[in-house]
Amino acid sequence: MIEFVRNVRLWFAPERIRDEGATPDYRFSLANERTFLAWLRTSLALIGGGFAVDQFLPDLNRGWRTGLALALLAAGVLCSLRAVNHWLRCERAMRRGEDLPVSRFPALLSVVVAVVALAMVVIVLVGWGG
Repeated sequence: MIEFVRNVRLWFAPERIRDEGATPDYRFSLANERTFLAWLRTSLALIGGGFAVDQFLPDLNRGWRTGLALALLAAGVLCSLRAVNHWLRCERAMRRGEDLPVSRFPALLSVVVAVVALAMVVIVLVGWGG
């Protein structure tokens, strides 16, 4: 938990990461940044999907609509927070000459999206009303 709090502080003071290790090859730092931006695009897509479910499926049972929308919105929020934390952890590992950190988050995100997609398949097959 202390490490996470330290990471959050570095989110808003990224220049302090220069105090750790040596500057990595810029190509690796830029690749890390592109990965960060890809995670943010994924986050925005999930958030947009959550709003789309809520706004454009008015005939869907309110409980289902709210549940699916909240699941997508929560996944989007978690994805955006995870993006910056993963960027920081990778940058720190590269500066220290360590292995890049591994994460279970991609698997967790995939499961959440798959569950929401399966629920939507069931809703489409059964019908909109409820």
